[in-house]
Amino acid sequence: MQVENTANQIIKQKFQSVIEDRDASFARLASLAVEPVYHPKTGRPLKPQWLKVGLTGGDVLYSIKKDLREKKLFTVCEEAKCPNISGCWNTGTATFMIMGDTCTRGCRFCHIKTGNPEGLLDHEEPSKVAESIQTMNLSYAVITMVDRDDLPDGGAAHIARTIIEINKQNPKTRVEILAGDFRGQEESIHKIIHAGRGLDVFAHNIETVRRLSPRVRDARAKYDQSLTVLKKALQLGPKSMLTKSAIMLGLGEEFSEVEESLHDLRSAGVDIVTIGQYLQPTPKHLTVKRFVHPDEFEFWKDVAKKMGFKAVASGPLVRSSYKASELFPEVK
Repeated sequence: MQVENTANQIIKQKFQSVIEDRDASFARLASLAVEPVYHPKTGRPLKPQWLKVGLTGGDVLYSIKKDLREKKLFTVCEEAKCPNISGCWNTGTATFMIMGDTCTRGCRFCHIKTGNPEGLLDHEEPSKVAESIQTMNLSYAVITMVDRDDLPDGGAAHIARTIIEINKQNPKTRVEILAGDFRGQEESIHKIIHAGRGLDVFAHNIETVRRLSPRVRDARAKYDQSLTVLKKALQLGPKSMLTKSAIMLGLGEEFSEVEESLHDLRSAGVDIVTIGQYLQPTPKHLTVKRFVHPDEFEFWKDVAKKMGFKAVASGPLVRSSYKASELFPEVK
């Protein structure tokens, strides 16, 4: 990756950078990047050593999966093929995906299937999720969602009922919502963040830098709209509620653009940020432009901390809900 001096100058004009000796720092990061090498038979990119993980399993993992299937629940951990699934589930944290397994949007990085759910919802789902959290004895639950543009409120009322039911059956469990943008509807955002006793964390991901957003995300998921959603949540939410977002690297972004996106998030009042490696889920999805070295993830973690983020998770295997239960007390 080349160092973009023009872009660097633009960043300097927009805000005071926390990076010392920018050109030298970015040149060092460029030297660390690994270009993808593809398997001659499968055509899939060969992962560098730091992205290779062992088999995940164990009695706890399989017991939880069995319970979820019986209740017809889905977890983003499974749908997104998260490499951290065993580690999280074995330590009392899990991410539930509600409102079905079909998203109305078609982001080009995401493995979740797309289509039109035609307004269908499982009205027993809120109680099923609460029961599963109780069965799993979770201290921290992340509830994420497929986008439901087929519903007038984007599914906000259903999410609110889920939060209320979780609070009722699991009063000590912290709740984080990884939400869609609800087309920017303030009423939907308000309905979610004040459900039950009030949210602990409201998360919404910008996913990538501004320039790449139209190519990476669905046309309805706009970069500035996501920033506005995060700002609104902070303004409308309980004083104790934290906001959170995530960025993927390896999609063709420039270093100055990563810095700009971190600054945009911090300017929106975001407390927690996670930074991870994009991995192509299938040959039909966007290709990986580079494998980001662990040292670069450490670099961005340091930059984010200097910018004022209260908690940062940055690494090759980090996903938006990675170590969610650990980042929360880190802020508090």
